[in-house]
Amino acid sequence: MIINNKLLLLKENVPFFTLLGLVCIVGLFEPKFFSYKTLLIIIADTTTLFLMAAGATFVILMGGIDLSVQSIASLTSVIVAVLLPEFGFYAVLIALITSSLIGLTSGISHHFLKIPSFISTLAISGVVASAAFWLSDEKQIYISLENKERYLNWASGDFFGVQKEIVIGVIVLGILLILQNLTAFGRIVKGIGSAEKVIISSGISVHKFKIIAFTLSGIMAGLSGIIFATRMSSGSPTLANEFLLPSIAAIIVGGTALTGGYGSVWRTFLGALIISVVRIGMTFMGVSIFAQQIFYGLILVIAVAITIDRTKVSIVK
Repeated sequence: MIINNKLLLLKENVPFFTLLGLVCIVGLFEPKFFSYKTLLIIIADTTTLFLMAAGATFVILMGGIDLSVQSIASLTSVIVAVLLPEFGFYAVLIALITSSLIGLTSGISHHFLKIPSFISTLAISGVVASAAFWLSDEKQIYISLENKERYLNWASGDFFGVQKEIVIGVIVLGILLILQNLTAFGRIVKGIGSAEKVIISSGISVHKFKIIAFTLSGIMAGLSGIIFATRMSSGSPTLANEFLLPSIAAIIVGGTALTGGYGSVWRTFLGALIISVVRIGMTFMGVSIFAQQIFYGLILVIAVAITIDRTKVSIVK
């Protein structure tokens, strides 16, 4: 019994020990990696990926998946860049409202039209990507320094020596942890992933929780795109194109089961840090960004193989 408990504890902390080991390995290649300033930069760089993955975590906890997050992030970056000169801070609100409506559409099409979530969100991703190209006239839209300092100062610069992206990430992490652990929404989302039929038989309308989860995923992807646009001082229809695999990998590597019912936003944060450290390590070794995508794919396959609950998928199709 004691051995089983120790094995369970070890399994639950695999992401943490993996992160610790990777940090040590990368530090051996580049000693400056251990400096306080470098670590802050890494966490700040991770924030965009974490925000994109954090909302999608709730969808995966239900046993679904959201493949539209990168397109939503790119679209919101374009909306902010295009509308900021005329609408000011309202451009940010318009971007967030748009991203929430896209997530809402994903949830509605998935549940009421009985379309598998990967098909629903993949189709919506194509529509959103096309909208981003149309709105941007197929080009990168730059954000002037004046507009950035006037309307996006809440997401750029430092706050008592800590990058504001980190502050935003910590606040969002805290809010989502409360949402997951201390509200009926969080418990029911996990319950849907574990045993949806049981939740339905108890009289709970699962459709509203599914729709809320997809809407939340859209909002978080939108916020990620806004932060990304702020960091890059521009919006682009392809700004977040390389983020889909890393965001899903961050969720799964963190220990959230792709089959749903097990995982947390905190684990996604650890997973995002693991992905960032791996990316930095590969950059140090001169691995191209395209080859990195291959590595993320391999990580995803391995992580799914380890975390998948095979009692739910006795037959794999």
